[in-house]
Amino acid sequence: MHSETVQKQTQTQTSLLNAWLPVLIGTALIASTSSSLFSAEHTNGPFRWLYETFCGPVNDVRWHIIHFYMRKTGHFLGYGVFGLLWLRAWWLSLPHSRFVVDALLAVLGCGLVASSDEFHQSFLPSRTGSPWDVLLDCSGAITLQLVVYIILRIFRPKKLAREA
Repeated sequence: MHSETVQKQTQTQTSLLNAWLPVLIGTALIASTSSSLFSAEHTNGPFRWLYETFCGPVNDVRWHIIHFYMRKTGHFLGYGVFGLLWLRAWWLSLPHSRFVVDALLAVLGCGLVASSDEFHQSFLPSRTGSPWDVLLDCSGAITLQLVVYIILRIFRPKKLAREA
């Protein structure tokens, strides 16, 4: 009897680690990009080279606009994927909860990380902390979660019908 309890406890710990490790890695990745090294000043050259390699030369005024939207798209998509990691973690950790509960918890997690990230950036001379970026980040998380919800609703409705 004791070995069964230990085995179940080990399985539970392994399941939780598998659920939450991607969120921890995502948080570490976001924290690592919150430095001066990833400021607009430092990403300008590499992004411009990449853009011009695939799309051709661009003048400075136009590049400034393109670079801005590239960075904001990165926020949106990066936090969109991060939101899916949070959603997966809650989905696996709370097996009897509804999708909307897991999704709200995922957005809350993304919002906390995004707020912390922007707060940290407000102390760096080459970065700016903006509540608008937090809103953009959370919008990315919500959008990708809605896409997953729609896909599940159409193709796997039984996955959404968990007992509450």
